[in-house]
Amino acid sequence: MNALIDLLLHHGALVVFVATLLARVGAPVPAAPLMVVAGGLTLAGGPSAAMAFGLGVVANVLGDAAWFWAGRAHGPRVLGVLCRWSLSPDSCVRQSESLIARWGGSSLVAAKFVPGVSVVAAPMAGAAGMSVARFVAYDALAGAVWSAAFLGLGFVFSDQIQELLAMLAHAGAVALVALVLAVVGFVAWRWWRRRRFARAAALPRIAADDLQALLERGEAPLIIDVRSAAAAELDPRRLPGARRLDLQEIGREAAQLPADREIVLYCNCPNEATAALAAKLLLQQGRTRARPLAGGLDGWQAGGRALASHREDAGAPARPGPLGRSRA
Repeated sequence: MNALIDLLLHHGALVVFVATLLARVGAPVPAAPLMVVAGGLTLAGGPSAAMAFGLGVVANVLGDAAWFWAGRAHGPRVLGVLCRWSLSPDSCVRQSESLIARWGGSSLVAAKFVPGVSVVAAPMAGAAGMSVARFVAYDALAGAVWSAAFLGLGFVFSDQIQELLAMLAHAGAVALVALVLAVVGFVAWRWWRRRRFARAAALPRIAADDLQALLERGEAPLIIDVRSAAAAELDPRRLPGARRLDLQEIGREAAQLPADREIVLYCNCPNEATAALAAKLLLQQGRTRARPLAGGLDGWQAGGRALASHREDAGAPARPGPLGRSRA
């Protein structure tokens, strides 16, 4: 513990830079608490506040830039990869889509303070086609606000932080054990939340081949795209004949949906999370033939099956989307 405190005192700005960079690329590193501690130590001969602030901003931009370019190159698929590690994969995707659609570049500032969305905002901005100059400007502003906020907290509570560090230094091994137990407890809590979500979404799926067979037999299943409007704009592919209703609309219109037809719901999020939640809502309303589509939108296209485009419905020509494939 003394070694860690010495490291923060003598190389605090470098620790802040490395921790922030790792956190921005998705590593489970407590960058914000370290920035607070660095702020508290600046008044006790620790790191330079200006240096810690500057390196915090640079680390934010560098880390986010990697995901921004990934979003530009691979589109919403990158979000699926990131949100697989979220406590709630469906809300991770939906919140990030909503932030970018509603607030544009300024959403990068807000996202810094929204757990589960902060890492997703940069690739979402890339997938949405934000320009490089606009991204860098907003992300630098976001990094500055984030760094200033947590450094400022350290300044305000400098005396308390120094007292806490002194207490931890005297506690020695006991403090280290307590820290390890806290980390283990946090990891266990995350695992439990993910397991609870997985159980909630554990519904029977319909395979893409089975859905195609229903269509070929003329059984006319009702197909619903449960992605948000922002997601459909970013990735306008859709199954032929699909109707778009997001989760809120599903809840409002469940009673009007037919109870005597197959209802197939799809999304393009990890483990069909949003489609599974929508199907569960319909099952609770007596729509017992509602099932999520296994593999979602990508799973349907993977078999070479036909796709339509939401943009065609709006009268706009289909164009290549963020995944680099034709949307028609």
